[in-house]
Amino acid sequence: MSRLIDIDELAEYLKLKKQTIYNWLNQRKISGIKVGGVWRFDRKDIDNWLRSKKRESTTSTSGDGQ
Repeated sequence: MSRLIDIDELAEYLKLKKQTIYNWLNQRKISGIKVGGVWRFDRKDIDNWLRSKKRESTTSTSGDGQ
């Protein structure tokens, strides 16, 4: 089983404020699970999500510098 991290660890990992992560949860941009009233995130899922965003950003730019 992959490691679950809490919102503080995720904020540190992504270099974001916790409020941004809460906003993304509400907007369903990222997913997590609530365990005992505390949000937890699967590190593998977050890494996969980051990779998918990288692909989107590289395919949406022309890269020709103009």
